[in-house]
Formats: sequence, C-alpha cells, structure tokens
Amino acid sequence: MGEGKPLLEVIDLHTAFRIRDSYYDAVDGVSFTLHKNEKLAIVGESGCGKSTLATTIMGLHNKNNTRITGEIIYKDTNLIQLSEALYNRVRGNDVGMIFQDPLASLNPLMNIGEQIEEGLVYHTDMDDKQRKARVIELLEQVGLPEPKRVAKQYPHELSGGMRQRVCIAIALACKPPIIIADEPTTALDVTIQAQILDLLNEIQEETESGIILITHDLGVVAETADRVAVMYAGQFVEVASAEELFTNPLHPYTRSLLRSIPQGGKDVSDEAPVDELHVIQGTVPSLVNLPEKGCRFAPRIPWIPDSAHEEDPVMHEAAPGHYVRCSCYKHFYFEGEEEA
Repeated sequence: MGEGKPLLEVIDLHTAFRIRDSYYDAVDGVSFTLHKNEKLAIVGESGCGKSTLATTIMGLHNKNNTRITGEIIYKDTNLIQLSEALYNRVRGNDVGMIFQDPLASLNPLMNIGEQIEEGLVYHTDMDDKQRKARVIELLEQVGLPEPKRVAKQYPHELSGGMRQRVCIAIALACKPPIIIADEPTTALDVTIQAQILDLLNEIQEETESGIILITHDLGVVAETADRVAVMYAGQFVEVASAEELFTNPLHPYTRSLLRSIPQGGKDVSDEAPVDELHVIQGTVPSLVNLPEKGCRFAPRIPWIPDSAHEEDPVMHEAAPGHYVRCSCYKHFYFEGEEEA
C-alpha cells in the first residue's frame, strides 16, 4: 500500500459550476494519489466539495454547465479528455461508485437483479445464465439473505440497509480496481453502519481495490482509513496518514473538526459536568462568495491574526507525508486558550 505506481492520480483538478453565466470552483486545485489496497478518506463539512470531487472522477457532470480542468490519470490516460462513449467503458468497469442515497440511485421501475445485471451486460461478454449466476453471487457476497428472492424484488420492498448492500453489489459487479464510497453509512443505524464498513473492508481484502471513502464521520475514518484528506471550501487543507492526523492535527480546520467530536463524559451520578461540545463558528462559504486571497478558513478563526495567514496559501510538507495548507497552522490555538 502506498508504494509503486498509483492506481489513480488526480492533479490540480478544478470543477467549476456555471451560475448566472459565471463559473465558480466547487473543487479547486485538488491533487492526490490512490494506491492498490489503500483506503483514502476524504472528510469535511457538508458543502465543502467532497461529493463533487467523486462525481467529477466518475465523469457525471454535464459539460454544458460545468467546466473541468486538470488531470485524472488512470492507466496513463487523462479521463477528463475522454469522450462520453469512452468514459462509459470506465464507469462501473474500472471505477465503481456507491452513492450516498441508495433509494435515489436505484431505479424504482427495475427489479434488483435487472439493475445489477446492467453493468454486466455493458462491460462483459457473459451470457444470460452467467449474468444471473453472478447476480446471486454478488447478493450473497454483500450478505443479503435469500438472494434469489431479493433479485426479484424492487427497491421500495427493501430496508435502507438492504438497499445500500444492493448499491455495493452494483458497484462491485465488474470487480473494479477503484471503488468510490460516498457517505455509504448515512441514514443507517449504528449496527448497520458497522456491517457496511466491515463489508467494505472484506471486499478490499479480497480484491485489493483502492477505496475512496467520502464521509463527515471522523469516527468512521479513525476505524477504517489508511490516509486522510481534509477538505474545506473546495480545497484540501491537510493530508496525512490516519494515525498522524489523529495524533498530530495541524490545520485549524482539522483541529476544530476533531474537537467537535462528542467525547465520553462523566456518569450522570458524578458531580463534574460533561465537557461542552466545541462548535465551529460560521459556515462553509458559498461558491459565489469564496475569498479570492488568503486562507479560506480565516473568517471562522478571527482570534488568529491576519499576519499568520498566507496571501496565497499552498500545501507545506510539515512532516514526511504530512501536508498542510497555509502557515496559519503554526499559530493556531482555540479562543481563550494558550497557544498550542
């Protein structure tokens, strides 16, 4: 993991949406690599560009309303330059995606078996009997009971956890070397969340695929990720191994996110109160109001002086393999506390 030629290399990627005849970057200069058998987590608040990054890699944006520049290198090919017909050969076959909302991503008019078969029809030369056997195999692999019955059911007949497993089966149908999981445990109860994460781990052990895990749940990241990229306002602000990020967070945004995780407090019978939950001031800026210069997180940490921020923040290698944007990380402390 992490050695040799990467499975996927993203270089200076920009995804800009057209709003009132102007273009605004939702993904702004993002670069990263993904290796075989590696799980890269991308974390951040809602609206920071995580899902847009995923759908850009999958080539799912309308080019009439979206401007995409940079490079997405897979097998020595820049996917951005592919025609729609050629990109169709990549989707599902080389890169599979598990979408955030399984009910919205499944076709309500097709049964489960037909939906899993779609990718097999397009990307393989299997005959009908082989495809149906593969569908049953996939449903068993993702842990669904009575797979022959499930294959004949429709999405509305399944629970949320079952639908999410079906989405995973669709993403795995052609055994893609890269899997993008966009908030795969959202809206699922804790028990089902754990089962889904265990399933992804089992799949990776079996296939050695590279997984991009998009989430806002830092607990999930701590348990599953090898490497973490923290995203804010369309940019990566910190990238490090999971162990390094949780033991030595540097960027003010990363440290604020970690401080916002609910901590185990005292028992109700104890006199000492539970620590008050840290709240990050303000909100993620909208695309049309992104600051042209300076650290984009600066307005939410007003107690750090302007002189601590770079005019044009860049990624610094603060330690081997640990990158952080803007020199403000050297001056960060929480309001009312001594400098860290």
